[in-house]
Amino acid sequence: MASMRDIKRRKSSIQSTQQITKAMKLVSTVKLQKARSRAEQTNPYTNHMYQTIRSILTKSANVNHPYLISGESPKKAVVAITSNRGLAGGYNSNIVKLIANSGLPKEDVEIYAIGNKGQDALIRRGYHIKYSDSELIEAPTYPDAAALCKQVLEAFTNGEIGEIYLAYTHFKNTVSQEPTLIKLLPVEIDTTESEEPVGATAQMVYEPTEEEALDMIIPKYITSLFYGALVEAVASENGARMQAMDSATSNAEDIISDLTLKYNRARQGAITQELTEIIAGASAIS
Repeated sequence: MASMRDIKRRKSSIQSTQQITKAMKLVSTVKLQKARSRAEQTNPYTNHMYQTIRSILTKSANVNHPYLISGESPKKAVVAITSNRGLAGGYNSNIVKLIANSGLPKEDVEIYAIGNKGQDALIRRGYHIKYSDSELIEAPTYPDAAALCKQVLEAFTNGEIGEIYLAYTHFKNTVSQEPTLIKLLPVEIDTTESEEPVGATAQMVYEPTEEEALDMIIPKYITSLFYGALVEAVASENGARMQAMDSATSNAEDIISDLTLKYNRARQGAITQELTEIIAGASAIS
């Protein structure tokens, strides 16, 4: 059985850790309030942009555009959005597992890493990092997303990569975040959406030409999805960290209660031992 000194020392250490986790929970809660508001404001636009592009392409007949055709390169770009800090439960590891279990051949994957934690974990798993930016996730802006979009689209149009994917954490609510992997390019058209009676919908008419229109629309579409994913990732990170720190604080409280009970038992045992020795000594003298 541990001595009273050891128990007291461990209890003091746990209490110090609890103070840290409680402070981190409060900081994450404050950050989450701002990030959640931003994500909730951005989500409708991002979702509407996604649905609009799919609707446009579904109603377009025989559109032949580079953004709709897989490139000759077998390489696949995966934009992986994680955080620069840990202590957020499975937030970062879930993205890494999502990519690893996606079925994409590791040798064909080019990682565009946003956030140090995901980058380090993917390197350890043997993935090639094509591009990294740890500062982008700290305070993402639309121009930042546009710059990232330009970087990835240049590689796509130059034939360096044939497909583009986005891996991020979708923010559902404060206690629920969902790792998500979506294919951005080439844009996949769901043919079931167009299975309607003849004459129910009119074909899309482009002005100017369809190629010129798609050249302008699709980069904005990709940028919007990047920006929405970055904003949701920030909210998800703070939500995950708040939950992790709340759990850590509760666990620390349980450990402290257990150690207090053990300390009291050890103290009672020591007192009983001293009393026994005193009584035994008095009996021996008499």
